[in-house]
Amino acid sequence: MSDNDGKKTLGVRGGPRAGNVKQSFSHGRTKNVVVETKRKRIVKPAAKPGAASTSIGTGVRATAGGSGKRPAGISDAEMERRLKALQAAKARESEEAERREAEERQREEERKRRREEAETKEREQREAEERVRAKEEEERKRLEAEAAEKAAVAEAAAAKPETSAPANRSGGAPKPAATAPRKQDKERDQNRGRGKGRDDGRRSGKLTLNQALSGGEGGRQKSMAAMKRKQERARQKAMGGVEAREKVVREVQLPETIVVSELANRMAERVGDVVKALMQNDMMVTQNQSIDADTAELIIDEFGHKVVRVSDADVEDVIDQVVDKDEDLVARPPVITIMGHVDHGKTSLLDAIRKTKVVAGEAGGITQHIGAYQITTDGGAVLSFLDTPGHAAFTSMRARGAQVTDIVVLVVAADDSVMPQTVEAINHAKAAGVPMIVAINKVDRPAANPDQVRAELLQHEVIVEKMSGEVQDVEVSAVTGQGLDELLEAIALQAEILELTANPKRAAEGAVIEAQLDVGRGPVATVLVQRGTLKQGDIFVVGEQHGKVRALINDAGERVKEAGPSVPVEVLGLNGTPEAGDVLNVVDTDAQAREIAAYREQVSKEKRAAVGAGTSLEQLLAQAKADENVSELPILMKADVQGSAEAIIQAMEKIGNDEVRVRVLHSGVGAITESDIGLAEASGAPVLGFNVRANASARNSANQKGVEIRYYSVIYDLVDDVKAAASGLLGAEIREHFIGYAKIKEVFKVTGIGKVAGCLVTEGIARRSAGVRLLRDDVVIHEGTLKTLKRFKDEVSDVQSGQECGMAFENYDDIRENDVIEIFEREEVTRTL
Repeated sequence: MSDNDGKKTLGVRGGPRAGNVKQSFSHGRTKNVVVETKRKRIVKPAAKPGAASTSIGTGVRATAGGSGKRPAGISDAEMERRLKALQAAKARESEEAERREAEERQREEERKRRREEAETKEREQREAEERVRAKEEEERKRLEAEAAEKAAVAEAAAAKPETSAPANRSGGAPKPAATAPRKQDKERDQNRGRGKGRDDGRRSGKLTLNQALSGGEGGRQKSMAAMKRKQERARQKAMGGVEAREKVVREVQLPETIVVSELANRMAERVGDVVKALMQNDMMVTQNQSIDADTAELIIDEFGHKVVRVSDADVEDVIDQVVDKDEDLVARPPVITIMGHVDHGKTSLLDAIRKTKVVAGEAGGITQHIGAYQITTDGGAVLSFLDTPGHAAFTSMRARGAQVTDIVVLVVAADDSVMPQTVEAINHAKAAGVPMIVAINKVDRPAANPDQVRAELLQHEVIVEKMSGEVQDVEVSAVTGQGLDELLEAIALQAEILELTANPKRAAEGAVIEAQLDVGRGPVATVLVQRGTLKQGDIFVVGEQHGKVRALINDAGERVKEAGPSVPVEVLGLNGTPEAGDVLNVVDTDAQAREIAAYREQVSKEKRAAVGAGTSLEQLLAQAKADENVSELPILMKADVQGSAEAIIQAMEKIGNDEVRVRVLHSGVGAITESDIGLAEASGAPVLGFNVRANASARNSANQKGVEIRYYSVIYDLVDDVKAAASGLLGAEIREHFIGYAKIKEVFKVTGIGKVAGCLVTEGIARRSAGVRLLRDDVVIHEGTLKTLKRFKDEVSDVQSGQECGMAFENYDDIRENDVIEIFEREEVTRTL
């Protein structure tokens, strides 16, 4: 065995299978060799306790011991594979059983843990309820004891002096015995409460309903200040008792609605206490929910504070409406607004004064924005000028210019005299109550007639000094420079009479002249400071927008640190584009600015919602019926500045009649964006850009969706194009032209055609393609077209006056002698607005 390493010798019977193999060599030599077929050795896994392993081992041994029990036709290799598969299946079964047992144990542990948690929670609730009952019982016993003591005192006072001593002996002896157990119970309850409190302190979590009702702490973790207060109380108690602190009664400002956490903050109370008080009043709210003023007032009264009711509008009270003291007032430059009719030379006159060429940069040579400039005269006087547009569409711009100005310079062309916008500018100046100076421009032209201008101004109650009035008038020429010095002197004189002053040391206040959305700089507002000094870094609110002054740029394009009264500047740092005409106010904090802006935005939304809120169903149906025959031209409009957008919208509203009107779906300031293209596609509207362009994504989107984008730089062209497009929605007007009359002399019946009228053309011409009417006794019997028009036997296109012809009507045979045929042609005439 040692030579073969424990292996059996080759044999024929039993064990390994043996056989003879005949080997062939060269030269015809052969050799018989005994060959043994070896089987692989089966390595069994470690034996496990159980009958299964024993049976497997037994089966293996039995099978390996002899081949007598093996099924017929199965080789050793196949038998080995089957044994391995059986062994693997048994191993898998045992693993699966173990896994199921582990899962079952885990589920049992989870059920046990949940059961223990539920029992713990129930036990805590029971303990809390028992504590509440114990407190109530203790309070009841204390009250009963007090009542008994009072009754005993009353009886002792009423009894006789000699009987009072035994009574005291009999009644007073048991009292210490009765109070002793009560005192022990009280101490035990306090100790138990302290222990429980320590346990509750160790647990962290949200405020539960049980804690709120039972008086548990609502905070998750004590702050450093709370720990210091606790230590201070302990120290004072150790030194001989704590003095009861007096409660601070606060005046709580209460708006119409308030968040619970803000209410707690204003009362300087803990949020958990406020939430608990609300829960006790049957209001299940969290600290982030809002409550109405009446409920909040009840809570404030419950905590012992005073209520001060305020309105939402009171948020604007932080804007200082201070009356300036006389000693703080200093002289300020006058604000002069140039007004007048379009193309009367307002900007050219201002250019001549400023020695610049602004008009050359204006599209079409007309002003379409309010321009704000500041100049210094040769005499050292500083003047602030506002240049307003003269076009009819810019009415609101002129009105704004008149409202913020001190002096109006009315420019009238000497060769054109008083025009509609001149009259409008006069009315704006009168409505604003500002003095006026008339500048008669273009006096260098041959057709100039200044006296006619003065005479026509009389019709509008503007009496100049040369007409013995009070209004100063100066003849000027922007081209030659004539009269410019006299005009500046007149302005300086008028400003001196007005005695213009302002306080530069107060919080700034100003008016937005113009606003735009700049691609690189964001929202930009041109502001004319009226009071105070606007500094870089100031926090301000303007209309529904707010911001912080990031930069101030003067009219020369230079950055400045501050801007005083009557100084026009561009302000950067807004969160949105304000409306032109909004008032800018400087406030103390960013929170105040946000609150005021949010309030104004809410009020604006409510106003817009209220416009259609009061409409009844009958009114809506009547409006729909009235608009049934009205065609609408929808447009989207984007402009460079707020004032231009406003002017274009007003011009669009004036286009139209009872049959067609223009509807501005959306207007805004800034470049045309992809969202504008999406809205235009949905509504089938063109996009009009005034001094703005579409960005790359918007252009690509417009090309894909087939949306038309049109760019304009002159408001005349925009209005004319929209008017032409709206005119295309009008139905063509049908006009009739009478071209001839014919009288029926005789009626014939023709086979295949019907009745044919033999006629004589008495007037004009009879045409085959024209329309005809049959008149009998001057009453229209039939209107239609001709089926045939013949002269002799030939079909002809027309028959001249005085000639005879044959006519047959289309689908009509009731013709008689002496009837008159009226021949006419219809013409479609294109209508315009």
